[in-house]
Amino acid sequence: MKIDLSIDAKAVHAGLVRWLKNQFERNGFSKSVLGLSGGLDSALVCYLLVDALGAENVLPVRMPYKSSASHSMDDAQKVIDATGVPHLDIPVTPMVDPLIKQFSEMSKLRQGNIMARQRMIILFDQSAAVNGLVVGTGNKTEIFLGYSTIYGDGAYAMNPVGDLYKTQIRQLSAYLGVPESILAKPPSADLWQGQTDEGDLGFTYADVDQLLYLLLDKKLTPNDCEEAGFSGAFIHAVLKKIERSRFKREMPPIARIKDILEESGDK
Repeated sequence: MKIDLSIDAKAVHAGLVRWLKNQFERNGFSKSVLGLSGGLDSALVCYLLVDALGAENVLPVRMPYKSSASHSMDDAQKVIDATGVPHLDIPVTPMVDPLIKQFSEMSKLRQGNIMARQRMIILFDQSAAVNGLVVGTGNKTEIFLGYSTIYGDGAYAMNPVGDLYKTQIRQLSAYLGVPESILAKPPSADLWQGQTDEGDLGFTYADVDQLLYLLLDKKLTPNDCEEAGFSGAFIHAVLKKIERSRFKREMPPIARIKDILEESGDK
C-alpha cells in the first residue's frame, strides 16, 4: 500500500511564514537564532525564518566538531549565501573534548549527546546576546521516533517544522529552492564519520513516514497497518521507539503532593 504524503507546498509555506510572524510578535521578539548544520531540516528552517522575519533578523550558527564532514560546512555556507543572513562559526571541539577525554570507554551515543547539548548551550547564549528566540529544526519523524537529544536539539522556543514528516520536509525544501547538494545527500546528524540517520534507525524515512502517518494521523491499529502491507516486526520496532521516547515529547512530570497523598490514603 502506497500512502500519498504530498503537501501543497505553496500553502504550507505561506502558513508557516504567517505562523512564525505571529509567534514572534506574540512573544515580543524580532530576532531568531538557529543551528545550521548543513542538513536539510535546518536549511529549510533558515529559509522560512528569512521569509518571516527578514535576513537581518536571522542568526544561524555553525558549530562543527573536529570529525564533522567538510561538506556540512560547505552546504551550510550555500544556505548563508543564498539567504544573505549573518552567521557565526563556533567550533564545539574545545568545549566537549575535555569531558569526553575523562571517560575512555565513552560510547558514541554519549559523545553525540554531549555535542548536541553543548550546541544548545551556545544557541541559547546567542539568543541572550541578540535578544532573540532559539528556533528548533526537528521534523515529525525524528520527534516521534525519539531521534533527538533531550535538552540538546530537542530544546527550543518554537519549532515550525515539527508537524512535517521528513519526506514532506524534502518537498517543501525543494519548493523553496534549497540547494540540490543538501536535498540529495543522505540525512545525517554528522556526530561521527560515516554516521547517517537511516543507519542509526535501521529503516528508511520513506518507509517509516508512511507507517507513522497511518499510526499517528489515521489512528490505525497495528493489525490495520499489517493488513496495509507493513511487516509485524517493523511495526513493533517503530511502536517501541515511539513509546520509549514519550518522555522527550512531554513536559517533565511534577509530583502533586495532594494527589499522591490521596492515592495512598494519607491526608
